Amino acid sequence: MMIRRLWWVAGMLALSGCLFKGKPKPPPPVETVETTRLRADSLWAAANDHFRHGRWSKASKALDRALLILDYADSRRSRGHFMMGEALFAQSNPLQAVREFRRVADENAADPLAPEALVRAGDAYADLWKRPELDPTYGETAMTTYREVLERYPGSPAAQRASARILVLQEKFAIKDYKTAMFYFRLKAYDSAILSLRSLVATYPRTQIVPEALVKLVETYARLEYVEDLKETCQYILRFFPDTYPRAQQRSCPPPEAGGE
Repeated sequence: MMIRRLWWVAGMLALSGCLFKGKPKPPPPVETVETTRLRADSLWAAANDHFRHGRWSKASKALDRALLILDYADSRRSRGHFMMGEALFAQSNPLQAVREFRRVADENAADPLAPEALVRAGDAYADLWKRPELDPTYGETAMTTYREVLERYPGSPAAQRASARILVLQEKFAIKDYKTAMFYFRLKAYDSAILSLRSLVATYPRTQIVPEALVKLVETYARLEYVEDLKETCQYILRFFPDTYPRAQQRSCPPPEAGGE
């Protein structure tokens, strides 16, 4: 009797649980192709509005959701990744921005936005190299990316912008070499300083720091009594940097009449 009573109580509890649970919830409606398209259009419109008004966080969130459901054949995908890159860059996330810009350039190289996306990827890398004296790895990657633009899209407006950015980077690399040379000078490691300065002049001959580097070479050669190197450098300055020659002359170069070729 006791066992049957326990089974009866258990059955009643199970039945009451079913009674109080209520009706089962209906399954969520199946999203059709049309509703997905409408939702993507709505997210795309919101993303564009946020982007135009500089609401970068909201723009990137809306773009992220839109890109998840946009068809892979949708022509808006490339622009979406480009906008996402810009929004992330504006939020100080340059490495994530690079990923988005590279997707535009690598997944659809014929897209009109691809050349500019590659330039912007270079810009993001360049932004990570804050000062010349720091590790130049990101600067080197930026330089490689800009040169990739020149190779893949020669003669394009993007290539022109990449060329201008290469010149800016070369200035930073030249300054880095100059600062390295000054470090060696402080250690009295003159030969190492000379190598850094000569490398600077040879590698970045059109940068603004070159005249200063040449004058410093003249001063060092004179101090070390490297006569032939001094003569050669004075002639080089006279030929290619005549406006700098008066300063070089103060550091031991002969008068121009005697220092000509």
